[in-house]
Amino acid sequence: MTTSSLLHKPLFVRFAIRVDRAPAITWLALVAASLAPTWWWMGQRMADGSDDPLGLLALLTLAWLTWRCKGRLRASPRLGWLAAALLLALLSNATHGAWPALLSALLGLLAMGAALAAFLPQSAATAPVMGLAVLSLPLLASLQFYAGFPLRVVTAEAGRWLLQPFFAVERFGTALWVDGRLVIVDAPCSGVQMLWLGYFTACVVALHAAQRNAAFLARLPAVSAIVLAGNVVRNAVLVALEGSGTHLANWAHEGVGLVVLGVVCLGIAAVMNRRERGDV
Repeated sequence: MTTSSLLHKPLFVRFAIRVDRAPAITWLALVAASLAPTWWWMGQRMADGSDDPLGLLALLTLAWLTWRCKGRLRASPRLGWLAAALLLALLSNATHGAWPALLSALLGLLAMGAALAAFLPQSAATAPVMGLAVLSLPLLASLQFYAGFPLRVVTAEAGRWLLQPFFAVERFGTALWVDGRLVIVDAPCSGVQMLWLGYFTACVVALHAAQRNAAFLARLPAVSAIVLAGNVVRNAVLVALEGSGTHLANWAHEGVGLVVLGVVCLGIAAVMNRRERGDV
């Protein structure tokens, strides 16, 4: 369409065409700028030690994805995703200070994810992108507060079943009596961080493997099962060592956790990277 023919269009049509042709990076920058209250709150929460800064890793991954696809971003956005991004950004700012900060920030990050999904090429699944947007939220401390205790109970009970063939084991809450020695399954053993890293791995591998949304979502239960199994095994090994009177140094304790985490992430990567009939 030439400039002269564009001038003969009604004003609202000309505006719509210019908006539709705005570069993707302009739209993404505008959405990001509109979320200033969200970025400010997130920065404060991570700077004062209220939460682990793992969310930065998810944000950097989204930035890397944008840079990797910069030559293939859509000239015309998917309007449904773009409208969702604008609506979520408005809700995030409108509820800032009125709703819980975590919820308002979640709306803002979902807005950023939706804006990116509007311009990503067809080959990039949108579900992992939205997953990374959620993982960008500094929510580990909140998850530990609300879900940490139930996860520790489940981990302790599963560990009891694993250790029973070798020790006399009883569970009391989140603690285990192992051959007369008390071993506590404490907060770091709840598996919250492993769960975050497991879902992060799933999102990254799904994007790298160009998995479809349906395939990604169908495999999430397997991701949860792998994380739970890995956390149970890690705690069972550590409890068995403590219960037998072997006191591990801090570096050895961390080493066991890192080895199990590596195995868990490799298992998740294998599940997410697997091709099945009908996958494209």
